[in-house]
Amino acid sequence: MEKALRHHGKTAIRKLLKKLRLAIPYLAFGVLFICFLLVGAITSYEYRYKGKIYRNVYVGDYAAGGKTQNDIKTYWESRNEPFRASTFEFYWGDNIATISGSELNLGYDANLSATQAYLVGRTGSFVTDLLNRYLGRTIRLTPLFSWKTGILDGQLSGFSDDIDIDAQDALFTFSNSKVTAFKPSSDGRRVNIDATKNKFKNILTVIPDIRDRLFRIQLVVDPVKPMRTTDMTNTFGVSEQIGRGYSVFSGSIPGRIHNVALAASRFNGVLIAPNETFSFNKTLGDVSAATGYQSAYIIKEGRTVLGDGGGVCQVSTTLFRAALDAGLPIVERHAHAYRVHYYEDGGYKAGLDATVFDPSADLIIKNNTSAYILVQTKTDTDNLTLEFLLYGKRDGRVSQISNHIVYGISPPPPDVFQDDPTLKVGVVKQVDWAAWGAKASFDYKVTRGAEILENTSFFSNYRPWQAVYLRGTKL
Repeated sequence: MEKALRHHGKTAIRKLLKKLRLAIPYLAFGVLFICFLLVGAITSYEYRYKGKIYRNVYVGDYAAGGKTQNDIKTYWESRNEPFRASTFEFYWGDNIATISGSELNLGYDANLSATQAYLVGRTGSFVTDLLNRYLGRTIRLTPLFSWKTGILDGQLSGFSDDIDIDAQDALFTFSNSKVTAFKPSSDGRRVNIDATKNKFKNILTVIPDIRDRLFRIQLVVDPVKPMRTTDMTNTFGVSEQIGRGYSVFSGSIPGRIHNVALAASRFNGVLIAPNETFSFNKTLGDVSAATGYQSAYIIKEGRTVLGDGGGVCQVSTTLFRAALDAGLPIVERHAHAYRVHYYEDGGYKAGLDATVFDPSADLIIKNNTSAYILVQTKTDTDNLTLEFLLYGKRDGRVSQISNHIVYGISPPPPDVFQDDPTLKVGVVKQVDWAAWGAKASFDYKVTRGAEILENTSFFSNYRPWQAVYLRGTKL
């Protein structure tokens, strides 16, 4: 029985293999025929779309399938005509600027759209190109709408130069135990460039539907409020003098006297808020002939030379002394390169000076009291003295300067004579002055009862300075 079954099975397998052998030629023919049809279809499809965009490709609302790149360029250039023919008039009051759409090159990037559409199915990526060419999935491209942003931004920035006005903080003075305003605050204004550009963008959406091609756009101008207004006069908690600084500048040339008075006036009436870090340079602003400063001697690049703003350090030095007297933290202070007699006149030792030069050297102090600090300056141009008075609210702090020593005193180097072909023979002109070198240090301690608020030391290293003379050689 078992042998019969095995025999029967072998017979069936032989019959099946025989049938397969007979069918192989037919199967092979069928496969070849299908391949032939597929190659033919692909060849026909590629021939149909040679130099054209493949089917189911859209650029925006435009059906690009079967179109050439030039067809797409022509279409989108026609869509650009209303934009290029438009004119935009920006205005505010008497300020007007007109820009044309053609000047802005306003519209769709036709070349980019044509190139992107044509590259669908032609990227060189086999799988991606296969899917995009033959499987019929829809590809939607977004046309790029743009304009020359630099031209528009430049026009709007030009408006800012004419329209923008800085808000002016109120300046205050201290009298009869209260703060009174002596310069009222005033609002400012500023062109809101971003908001104006948004108005411009909103107009672009309706241009194709409007026949009138002149669009007037009013600038968005925002009010700017001052930080310190006049009505804040008696809310600062200023009730008494908390610090004083004093210096003498006798012997100064007229330009230096002028500069000391001008620079000091920049600080008169300034308020320093609680916890505010106060920068001398930031408050002073630009120092140049354009802001009213005259030529006077300054230390620059290792030389004493005439330059705009000579005398400003008289002001920073006096404020430094007032801040020490008030017991305020000194965040940044720099000593001069060499000793200057103005800062030792009036009975002061070397080391109580502070040089400034924006942006490398600043005098920075912090108001760590609970009240505003009002700065007042008094410049006496007859007796050539300067005072800084700081008003605020006393909190029991006591400042002390101790161990103030001046040591390592060294004589100036020998005088130097330099030939100068611009001066006539026999003419000698002094351009730098001798100064003795020294080192100075002192301890600065601020206490409030048993609490130590500040405990630091200040060190100054003044180089010896030689006199320099120019000796004429011109015949």
